[in-house]
Amino acid sequence: MVAPPDNDVIWARSLHHSHNGSPGLGGVSLGVRDGEILAVTGPRGSGKTTLLHCLSGQLVPEQGEVWFNSVPVHTMGPRLREQLRRDRFGWIAAEPQLVPELSTWENAALPLLLRGVSHRVAKKAATEWLERLDIGPLAQKRPHTLLQAQRQRISVARALAASPSVIFADEPTATLRHAERTQLLRTLTTAARSHGITVVLATHDAEVAALADRVIGMLDGRRVTTVSLPAASDTEGRSACSLSV
Repeated sequence: MVAPPDNDVIWARSLHHSHNGSPGLGGVSLGVRDGEILAVTGPRGSGKTTLLHCLSGQLVPEQGEVWFNSVPVHTMGPRLREQLRRDRFGWIAAEPQLVPELSTWENAALPLLLRGVSHRVAKKAATEWLERLDIGPLAQKRPHTLLQAQRQRISVARALAASPSVIFADEPTATLRHAERTQLLRTLTTAARSHGITVVLATHDAEVAALADRVIGMLDGRRVTTVSLPAASDTEGRSACSLSV
């Protein structure tokens, strides 16, 4: 094995993975610099989610290497990878993955509570991010009483409250309206830059990708130099746009 460059917080080489015999990744390599916001773009089914799952340790690639801060993630056992995800990574999915029995602030504080952080400290950190995302007054509410956009803001607060080194965001605005999408992304990217958090953002939306520091394209499980993405208002009749990456 060859150690990754010192300035890459995430580094992957020749990742291969398949789903029930169908190729998901076909030799993807990339590096993500410390504090960088990287957008992984491509149409649905291009391999973006599989790539994020491999980079974050949720999946072990069938072939290839994944490193985090010069530590090989691909050779870790399940328990160490789970600890890494809990302590160093944040995850934002397209659909909010909240615990229905917990309140808003408890969901946002969950990673901290699982680390053994005190109830008082965890609640303070979670509440601060809920306030920044304009849902502080909903701290005692249960997820089922909230709107989709409000639940997704809880997911973002949860990722940020844990002070991760890296946040993986898999189509985090896919289910949101334009105004809601803009506010959520502005908060996420501003917070990441001010706190030095690396973000790997999967999206099929050109407007979302434009907020990143750098963009890479995916198609059929491989990196490509040009990819066509729908504009933010594509569903309203606008044509798709093409990104060179």
